[in-house]
Amino acid sequence: MGSCMSSNTRTESTNKVAPTASGADSTKGTETTAGGPKRMTASDITLSKKQFVFEHVADNIRDDYLIGKVLGTGAFGEVRLCTHRKTGAKRAVKIIKKSFLQGKEETRFLQEIEILKQMDHPNIVRMFEVYQDPKRYFIVTEHCSGGELFDQIIKRPYYSERDAANIMKQALSAISYCHSMKIVHRDLKPENLLLDSEGDKAVLKVIDFGTSQTFDPTQKMHQTFGTPYYIAPEILSGEYTESCDVWSCGVILYILLCGKPPFDGESDEDILKNVQKGVYKISGPIWSRVSPDGTDLVKKMLKFDPERRISASSALMHPWIQNNTENMAIEDAQHSDAMKNLQSFNASNKLASAALTFMTTHMISTEEMRELQKTFEALDTTKDGRLSREELLDGYTKLMGQVAAELEVERIMNSVDVDKNGTIDYSEFITATMNKDKLLTGERLKNAFDYFDKNKSGFINLQEIKMMLDHGRMIDERVWKELIQSVDLNGDGEISFAEFQKMMEQLIGKVEPAGKDGGIAAGPSGGELPE
Repeated sequence: MGSCMSSNTRTESTNKVAPTASGADSTKGTETTAGGPKRMTASDITLSKKQFVFEHVADNIRDDYLIGKVLGTGAFGEVRLCTHRKTGAKRAVKIIKKSFLQGKEETRFLQEIEILKQMDHPNIVRMFEVYQDPKRYFIVTEHCSGGELFDQIIKRPYYSERDAANIMKQALSAISYCHSMKIVHRDLKPENLLLDSEGDKAVLKVIDFGTSQTFDPTQKMHQTFGTPYYIAPEILSGEYTESCDVWSCGVILYILLCGKPPFDGESDEDILKNVQKGVYKISGPIWSRVSPDGTDLVKKMLKFDPERRISASSALMHPWIQNNTENMAIEDAQHSDAMKNLQSFNASNKLASAALTFMTTHMISTEEMRELQKTFEALDTTKDGRLSREELLDGYTKLMGQVAAELEVERIMNSVDVDKNGTIDYSEFITATMNKDKLLTGERLKNAFDYFDKNKSGFINLQEIKMMLDHGRMIDERVWKELIQSVDLNGDGEISFAEFQKMMEQLIGKVEPAGKDGGIAAGPSGGELPE
């Protein structure tokens, strides 16, 4: 369905980032005040999902993963199935040859990594870690066993409106989030929309941010990126905004509803000429079966003038999306287990909070998140993929009244917003609302402990904690000592696994015991997998 285009008409600024072993920002700095540099305190220690996307320069990926069959191939490399040796988790690894990345291609590739590290949304593929050797890069992401949406489209003549709306809701939710983060995708097409599993409950994931970039809302973009069937006409004209993504989603919706693209041709050149004209038809036997609301949304998304085109967030609120998809009622969300867990969440210890963030990033499956995601979406009334103070206040006010809700939301923000950006991000919400009895099993705790125990000594020392949590902030030395002392029960200056486990037990009362040697109990998910 068309080949990918990449024709640069202008070089837009990007920051080339060299991967580091921990993924931390190596730039040192201090905050200054009128009296000189300010020493940071424990309250200045921030955490985010991005910190736990690992970047390995010296490590061999085969030490951590068993590399399996080829899932797909592309111009710069291939995607293979891989299995995490320690946990048994199935993931996908995108292998890119460095020899194929020259100049702008390398810059875009490194930019893609930085963008994926920031992404924190249920409908955007999760990136876990990045490896490199002298010849290749390896990007490890979640494995989407349901395959491409493209493959599903060619299996049927057209989709029912309910099925199409479910797909579009997820795609638009991801794009609305991207746009709120000032990121434009620029190559949305069915091949870049994956399903995490087979069956009716599959979750859609947007992938391939290789042509994405951050944008300035006050300025137009000028580089030409896209695929003929799905590219917006304003991109071909050389001046566009993030609205180009909505056009691409509109083309996908058109195809879902009638089984063929709105702009066709015998060649890519013919297709692009028809796109530039922007004339399409909504008529015939198939379209006569589509509801007025369905055709209305198609027209709004394929509005030729991008200034009059509907936004992704507004499209999510369109009656056709709302009436054809299941949405948790705000009343149900208010009484959900997620809301109760959010109220009871309290991980004031920074090390415990970091361990929870690591677990949420690397150990929780999509299935475990599914019910929590529904509550998150119900509370997210602005559809920007984050929960503001006002949205939480709306959710709790009807439960406990205005004054009590304000106090509760203030406590939640202080406890849950660990990256201190003023909102509750998706991973932060999952961390706070996940059933801790299910999350904090002995196996998961041991994996988290091993992550902090960088030198594999069996203990976590002060330097290892600083390596994980400092990130260039000039935190006072006494803060780190106090953090150790709050967990170090025997006073030896280090944290054993038993002490780490005890720290986490305080969150739930009791956890699954570890093996006799302090490791996890023997089982099929532990140890070395056969080659």
